[in-house]
Amino acid sequence: MTRGGLPMCQVSAAIPSNRFGPTHRIRKNGELGKGGKMEVGGHRLLMGKKSRQWRETSRRNEAHDPEEVNPVSEDEDGESEGDSASRCSEENEPFEIPCKLAMYDFNQCDPKRCSGRKLLRAGLIDKVRLGARFPGLVLSPIGTTTLAACDRDFIVKYGLCVVDCSWKEVERTPLHKVRAPEHRLLPYLVAANPVNYGRPCHLTCAEAMAAGLYIIGYVEAAEHLMKQFSWGPHFIELNRELLNSYARCVTHEDVIREQTKHLDRLDSEAEQSRNRSVDLPPSDSESDVENENVKDVRSIT
Repeated sequence: MTRGGLPMCQVSAAIPSNRFGPTHRIRKNGELGKGGKMEVGGHRLLMGKKSRQWRETSRRNEAHDPEEVNPVSEDEDGESEGDSASRCSEENEPFEIPCKLAMYDFNQCDPKRCSGRKLLRAGLIDKVRLGARFPGLVLSPIGTTTLAACDRDFIVKYGLCVVDCSWKEVERTPLHKVRAPEHRLLPYLVAANPVNYGRPCHLTCAEAMAAGLYIIGYVEAAEHLMKQFSWGPHFIELNRELLNSYARCVTHEDVIREQTKHLDRLDSEAEQSRNRSVDLPPSDSESDVENENVKDVRSIT
């Protein structure tokens, strides 16, 4: 997990995963919901709030002298307005979410830096009340098996949820309030978020949600979620090979075997690296000294 993200990994022993819950704002097909979200076939299309912001930004920019340098401010994710605007058009293209996405929020992280809340504000996920039952599958620390492609049909029908809590607080988090028929762990993946970059399994809510979608075959949806963050696309690229390997697995056992192969390979590479460090050739400076010593010996003889 990370600061606000509780994705779960099953690496030999179970390491915690993510969190998401039921959606309770489903509207009738074709009805325009709050914030300009259009419900189509029970799923939301991204059109509205951010699109309006983009149009307003464009109108403001047109009013300025083209040569005038606009001030740049930072948002809560450490992105400048310029960075956000450059991605805004692509982010807000209509995109159909393949299933209900939701989050259980234990309010343990900074709201301004929480990736789950950013997805919530963007209208991409819903919030589940603690103690309420989510009808679908939750990525959570209390899972006993790993997510796999065989979970896809269930997720498409009932939804995917993550748990938003701090990695530092997971032992004290009342996870009994996360109620769902199915709980799963995520396999080994590496975080790309700024707080826990490079740390295995310490994913944010958004990373865990994207990983879950990718593993069950919804690659475009996973990439769409990650485009909401400046660092998000790098998470996909950093784990692309692993994610593809997991996505090719059908059963939970297949995923564990693939994970074990990867971890064994990491151990082997680490061992080889340690052996190389012992047998390193002398540095250039050391070679120069040795050559000078050889010359001295020859001059004496």
